[in-house]
Amino acid sequence: MVTAMSETAILNQPPRISRARNALLRRLIDYVALPASVAAPQDRSMAGDILLDMLFHASDEERIVCSTRLKHTREAPRRLLRYLAQCQIEVARELLEENMSFDDADLCLLVQTTSAEHRNAIAKRKVVSPAVVDRLASFGETYVLKTLLQNKGAVFPESALDMLIPLSRTEDSLTPLINTRLELTPSQAMTMFWWADGPARRQILQRQAADRLELVEMCADVFAMAAEEGWADPVARKTLQLIERRQRNRAAINKSPYDSLEHAVQVAAEKGMDQDLAQEIGYLAGVKPVTIAKIMSDRGGEGLAVLCKATGLKRPYLPTLWRALKRPLELEPGKVHPQFAYVMETYELLSVAKAQTTLRYWNWSLSSSFSPTSGRAEGMAADATAIDEAAFSTSQRTARLVFGR
Repeated sequence: MVTAMSETAILNQPPRISRARNALLRRLIDYVALPASVAAPQDRSMAGDILLDMLFHASDEERIVCSTRLKHTREAPRRLLRYLAQCQIEVARELLEENMSFDDADLCLLVQTTSAEHRNAIAKRKVVSPAVVDRLASFGETYVLKTLLQNKGAVFPESALDMLIPLSRTEDSLTPLINTRLELTPSQAMTMFWWADGPARRQILQRQAADRLELVEMCADVFAMAAEEGWADPVARKTLQLIERRQRNRAAINKSPYDSLEHAVQVAAEKGMDQDLAQEIGYLAGVKPVTIAKIMSDRGGEGLAVLCKATGLKRPYLPTLWRALKRPLELEPGKVHPQFAYVMETYELLSVAKAQTTLRYWNWSLSSSFSPTSGRAEGMAADATAIDEAAFSTSQRTARLVFGR
């Protein structure tokens, strides 16, 4: 009876790892880690295959030993490295962060098949290529994206930033990080402006706005051509409105009940702003109803500074317009409200040319039509090979993001 119980206990014990196995595992690790000048590729490949099979039966502690030993080795078989990189994060972390032998195909596979912790380790690599950045961005994991945005060795393709811009609308912490990236395009920054905080907005206005002087000069003769044709071509008209030097709608004065833009702003301050008066101000300023509505309803107020500077409204008209919208100019008698002071400072910092470019870009992009399914003309037959223009149109994308469509 005692003998039978002893035999059962022995059978139920976990198998003991022999000294020979431990020694063999470490010898194989040492061999695979040898420099290229010492070990032949064929021998290293065979040793790597054997080591990989042994690691299937090893403990995490032994896998960590192997991973740590190989983290700086470029010659180790990549199949072995990919296996270790997909193990528990304690095993994989140093390898994912430091081993330089992984190519983009390896890293994209690892991004796709591992956990958020693994992806965060990949985001810390000294160099992260556009393809890998794009794959990491597709998961939308905030803390991984923060790591990636802070990594100066990561190269962001436009497609990755296109994925991050909508996320920044709800994840406030992403906005200032995105705003520091040199890869950020003006169109992406101008879209993000509408939900960015004050410092980020100012940075966008100062860094991203262009003065378009060369563009105006290059297209000078085209304005004359369009005028001769009576501005009949809608595509040319819309494009030239973005480029044109003058901001105010001079033709609107003859049809307006107000003598000037200044007059309309003054009346709004005296009687209060309503929808009709706001649209009239937009009409005189050369912007469309959807654009002026967005500027007037924006809580930050920096858009008002852009509107005033772009249209040539002198400094006193900014507080007049602010008052017309029933926004406080003072915290208490003699003390300027900090938000208005910030907006006024923004007005002072902006150049007229850059303010005009910003306002024109908003007007061009925010007023763009957007179809959630396709950019094809109405009635056009579906074609599997046809390009969906809405997927490429900057203006349509901006309108969709800003208005949450």
